[in-house]
Amino acid sequence: MKLYYSPGACSLSPHIVLHESGLKFETVLASTKTHKLQDGTDYYTINAKGYVPLLELANGDRLSEGPVIVQYIADLVPEKQLAPANGSWPRYRLQEWLNFITTELHKGFSPLFNPAMPEEAKALFRAKLLERFKWVDAELEGRSYLMGEQFTVADAYLFTVSNWGQHVGVDISGFAHLAAYRGRVAARPAVQAAMKAEGLLK
Repeated sequence: MKLYYSPGACSLSPHIVLHESGLKFETVLASTKTHKLQDGTDYYTINAKGYVPLLELANGDRLSEGPVIVQYIADLVPEKQLAPANGSWPRYRLQEWLNFITTELHKGFSPLFNPAMPEEAKALFRAKLLERFKWVDAELEGRSYLMGEQFTVADAYLFTVSNWGQHVGVDISGFAHLAAYRGRVAARPAVQAAMKAEGLLK
């Protein structure tokens, strides 16, 4: 398997999950600014959407969209319990979390990375994100991870997205449950390995 990624982008989520899975994979750096690979290849010829992540299988099949990619990886290694079994109630809970993270958090950050977005508008997006993170903080009370005591692909995604706050003025440090949770996730060997591989940790 081959993961196309950009350092610190949402592709960090499947990168973490691949390390958690124990499966063999390689990574390919795809710049989100130039939309080119290191060898000069136009990334749009690989993914017409132009963004990461993209997972390419040995047979040439390609899968895009992070929440789908992480579930695919999890289902390859059910013994790792990175996602509950398909068709089970807990699996729908997991998908509920993935959908919330992608629509309410991930997309909420997008305008903050846009230099053309007026500051007045950015202030509104920051306020909405803080409301959402406050809700997540309350949900994490008494839990080690989003689904309880078991780390899942949703945790890789939330950790990745919550890292962005420090770069765009969304201060989530005051949310105690979320801060403790982020510390637990950050300490996982797979998370450390993925972040080191992307140059995010020394």
